[in-house]
Amino acid sequence: MDSATLGVRVVPPSAFTGLRAHRILERNLLVYRRMWMIIFSGFFEPVFYLFAIGVGVGRLVGEVELPGGVSVPYAAFVAPAMLAASAMNGAVFESTMNIFFKLRFGKVYDAILATPMKPIDIAVGEIGWSLIRGAIYATGFLVVMAGFGMIHSPWAVLALPAALLIGFAFGAVGMTATTYMRSWQDFDLVTLAVFPLFLFSATFYPLDVYPEFLQVLTRVSPLYHGTELIRGLTLGMLDWTMVGHTAFLLVMGVAGSVAASRRIERLLLS
Repeated sequence: MDSATLGVRVVPPSAFTGLRAHRILERNLLVYRRMWMIIFSGFFEPVFYLFAIGVGVGRLVGEVELPGGVSVPYAAFVAPAMLAASAMNGAVFESTMNIFFKLRFGKVYDAILATPMKPIDIAVGEIGWSLIRGAIYATGFLVVMAGFGMIHSPWAVLALPAALLIGFAFGAVGMTATTYMRSWQDFDLVTLAVFPLFLFSATFYPLDVYPEFLQVLTRVSPLYHGTELIRGLTLGMLDWTMVGHTAFLLVMGVAGSVAASRRIERLLLS
């Protein structure tokens, strides 16, 4: 008996789930190699917002006073939020419309599940691809921020991993939500959810300028946690709340991954 056979007998086959998720990544790379402009298209919207609001309005606003009496230029305050939004957009776009087409029309996952791959492989692979797309947006945005002097701390090197965490959280939840959608009209609900998050997650103003009831709602916004995490890193304002922001996004991503796997299994194997 060889070692591989012995390993399969000792360790349950379910323990190997997720090991084939890289096949999904390989497939997506092959599909998108001739459509690379689609991937980069979502990067430009937050960049436009940054220059229109962060730079344009920033000349009128001047500086923003943060807790601790620290003042920073308005553009430096807004830029981390745009970076977080960029990671969110990349993950959400990839994990909703594209997944919906593969699931409901292309029947891609039906064919994949005819192979030894399992629903968890599909979930992990697609969420990983969403994360990669978000990382592409975030990397480009960090380059723009550095080029225009909007980074005020060496801790900003950790902003990219933070953006990946945001992409993981939104990609996982986005994929789970997509499994409940029945038609293209349902994507209006995605916009209805994402746009308020973008506007009211301490993106353009400090949290303390919001009415009290809105502050409470903002604190449960996933994008708020991502924004505060990246803002603290790029401005060098580190405190223990960043652990809470990280934990929130991590739990959101893990829960979304498990839910997406179960939904795919229920839709395609039951």
